[in-house]
Amino acid sequence: MNRTSIKYLLALISICLPLLSAAAKDDEAKMNRFIDKLMSKMTLAEKIGQLNLGAGGNPMVINSNLGLEESVAQGFVSSCGGADMNLQRLAVEESRLGIPILFGLDVIHGYATTFPIPLACSCSWNLDLIERSAQIAAKEATSQGISWTWSPMVDIARDPRWGRVAEGAGEDPYLGGLIAQAMVRGYQGKSLDSDSTLLACFKHFALYGAAEGGRDYNTVDMSRWYMYNFYLPPYKAAVEAGCGTGMSSFNVVDGVPATGNEFLLNDLLRGEWGFKGFMVSDANSVAEIGFHRVGDPEEAARLSITAGLDMDMGSRHYLLYLVKLLNEGKITMEMIDTPCRRILEAKYRLGLFDDPYRYLRQKEDPSKSCLLSDSHVAEARKLAGESIVLLKNSEGLLPLKPGLKNVAVIGPIGKDASQLFGTWSCRPDGSKSHTVAQALQTALGEECKVTYSQGCLETEGYGDYYSVDGTEQSASMIEEAVKVANDAEVVIACVGEPSGWSGEVNSRVDISLPPCQKALLKALKETGKPVVVVVMNGRPLVLSDEDAAFSAIVEVWHGGTSAADAISDVLTGKVNPSAKLTMSFPRYKAQIPIFYNHLHTGRPLGEYNPPAFVSKYIDIPLENNSPLYPFGYGLSYNTYEYSNLRVDKTSAKGEEDSIVVSMDVKNNGSLEGKEIVQLYITDLIASTSRPVIELKGFQKLDFKPGETRTVSFTVTPELLKFYGRDLQYDWESGDFELCIGPNSRDLTKVRIRWDK
Repeated sequence: MNRTSIKYLLALISICLPLLSAAAKDDEAKMNRFIDKLMSKMTLAEKIGQLNLGAGGNPMVINSNLGLEESVAQGFVSSCGGADMNLQRLAVEESRLGIPILFGLDVIHGYATTFPIPLACSCSWNLDLIERSAQIAAKEATSQGISWTWSPMVDIARDPRWGRVAEGAGEDPYLGGLIAQAMVRGYQGKSLDSDSTLLACFKHFALYGAAEGGRDYNTVDMSRWYMYNFYLPPYKAAVEAGCGTGMSSFNVVDGVPATGNEFLLNDLLRGEWGFKGFMVSDANSVAEIGFHRVGDPEEAARLSITAGLDMDMGSRHYLLYLVKLLNEGKITMEMIDTPCRRILEAKYRLGLFDDPYRYLRQKEDPSKSCLLSDSHVAEARKLAGESIVLLKNSEGLLPLKPGLKNVAVIGPIGKDASQLFGTWSCRPDGSKSHTVAQALQTALGEECKVTYSQGCLETEGYGDYYSVDGTEQSASMIEEAVKVANDAEVVIACVGEPSGWSGEVNSRVDISLPPCQKALLKALKETGKPVVVVVMNGRPLVLSDEDAAFSAIVEVWHGGTSAADAISDVLTGKVNPSAKLTMSFPRYKAQIPIFYNHLHTGRPLGEYNPPAFVSKYIDIPLENNSPLYPFGYGLSYNTYEYSNLRVDKTSAKGEEDSIVVSMDVKNNGSLEGKEIVQLYITDLIASTSRPVIELKGFQKLDFKPGETRTVSFTVTPELLKFYGRDLQYDWESGDFELCIGPNSRDLTKVRIRWDK
């Protein structure tokens, strides 16, 4: 584009922007007039009804025990889980004012087409693919009547014992924020006017990923300074992306349940961040304020409505107590009108007042179904392939060599394709899914015989919920598996966790493989056959024994609809692995929580000799105080050489200055591949303690065999900012290290100076 063209383009933009702004203001004014008129007709009971998300069963309404359908018909239910044409008809055609129902659902990682669990997706570091997965999920969900998803979960999680790490993007606030924004863009698109976009909902606000002991529903306690720097950024990023709704969390913050926490919902979310959408409670969390011993049911309702919680999911406390609280002067009418307006605005922006059946109508016409379309399944396969992390390949077992005649697939997690869908699979459909054995057989062709053996039970005697008494049964299975392995050239050992072992309420004390699976692996090792360990799971596991015993380990997570095909793609080399971990893998369960961006200590390991009085564990080797696999780690079938780190200058001054840091990266392999080049920054001296390093940029790049690329990052003061003791977000003059490398451990550093 020449200078003249640019000049005309800029002139056109300068003309169009005011027109677009004026149109937006007109639309806003039109919406306000509509809602003003509607609310002037609403009774108090109808307004409170808009604050009620009716669950299935028998939700109570004011002074009655009406069932769900009659409650909807009388205008006492605002929203429901799932989608039901009859409920919408009752709301629109039989209620007094015809206010439509908002239908929501936990569309976490796909609808019918199931993508990898979000933790796996984050390991792709591919924001475009992640956004596309949310677009497809929105397209499929809206075609079935859903107009609101309770996703994305953006909680920072550093404790893999917590089952819900599977639902998030891992331990880093920078990457977590970018993924939150990609998900919001994917769900909501450029406009909610489209029939294939829906309302997104960031959750769980706030700090739920820091539940003590990694135990679900447990308490959280941390300083404001710590939460602002490490846990709040992804929520803020979702708000900045225009996320339409948010969900409160089950935990306490500053001793006050998040659902009734005025600092969180009013002061921070709406005051500091300017959030304009509405907030819904997590299921029954208004009622659970009482279990935190903060108030009786009436006080729980008062705390929540006063704090700025707009919608009560499932507890019915707003329906039961708001009228009484209003009559006693404990709350004001404005406290009811304001959330009612926010919820009506969301329905207006979704176009439900113009066409209440716009989403449901598609559900009624199966001929127009987009569920599990070939293109959607192909997208799921691509993202699953880019989410698989090669943890170890020290003897080059992978990719599988051409010409194999007999491959054994052994292990309890490889027997059922449904176990690869993962937690919170919305509407999983296995009709286009395969087992690992099936996928490998297709990939390797008729010349190769792929044999399957279960090998052992998934677990034995593993707590009350998963208790299985099968020691003898597993022993006989191992004997059979050894026979199958002895006839094979290569063994693919599929171990890990079934889908039901991660997600909500699935916290684990011991995140290593169950004893029966360890026994199976030991027996396979003793055959002397080459063994590739394929780990299928929803959280980081302790794999120290496996790392010591085996030369090839692949982390495949729970990959969804196309999981087995993606696993086959990576094992056979059709896809060169490129994923990098977004949660650190501990060597020992006692190291938990372990994460890369921890603060400096006064006695850091590695800076004192002899290392006596330093921060360490005394019953393990010094080098084992680190993670087994660090944040950002992941191998390829290529090796990448990093060299020649340099900056265009070593000092800068002021807000407008910048420094470009560059490094040469060479693909020393014979295959095309992708490498995720990562930029970290260390603040060497600051007014508060700072992390040892912080991720501040990355690029996922394609490399041809033998190709060298110069990778550059532009550093500005924005990347140096943090929240100080006064909780102001700013940067300080000082010395910094700019670090580039393939992961958070293996970095090359250069020192710079930046002054205000």
